[in-house]
Amino acid sequence: MNLIDLARKRKTVRKFKDSVVPPLEDILYSIEVAKEAPSGMNAQPWLFYVVKSSKLKEKIRNECEKAEKIFYEKSRGRLKDWLDAHEFSWKKDFLTQAPYLILVFSNKKFPFSRESVWLSIGYLLLALEEKGLATVPYTPPNFREIELILDVPVEYKLEVILPVGYSDDPKSKYERKKLEEIVIFCEEEK
Repeated sequence: MNLIDLARKRKTVRKFKDSVVPPLEDILYSIEVAKEAPSGMNAQPWLFYVVKSSKLKEKIRNECEKAEKIFYEKSRGRLKDWLDAHEFSWKKDFLTQAPYLILVFSNKKFPFSRESVWLSIGYLLLALEEKGLATVPYTPPNFREIELILDVPVEYKLEVILPVGYSDDPKSKYERKKLEEIVIFCEEEK
């Protein structure tokens, strides 16, 4: 499959088949692709934690849901309307349902580390799609508590949690904007 087809096929998934565990080789292959992303100063400021332990996933989920409950209670206006319309809640079943969690961290000591890490996450998403794996880029509101659970070195900051497995989510991908809606050509000097 070529790159545009992978990108068009990839969708966010929040429901996973918990009875089928992807091969660890597919996870490692996807991280191998992610580490090839460009980075400022070629610092490669990323760190990937792969969590398969049910107990550890449960701890992470419980900590995330504590903060999510507060976030949802405080949500108002357009955000609250959108969350309600899409039937989202503070419960994050996907954190324990998915066979793996990949937690991606940026090294705060390097300039542009966050931007560099998010480039690698983009590569990772497409590599997972290539292997037939699904995920949702989940950014918990309480990063520090998750870092403490995993005893992450202090110079690293959690950027995203990617629950990874085989999709059990029949919903369609959200429609994308048309190219002409997002591209502006600047052909002449102003």
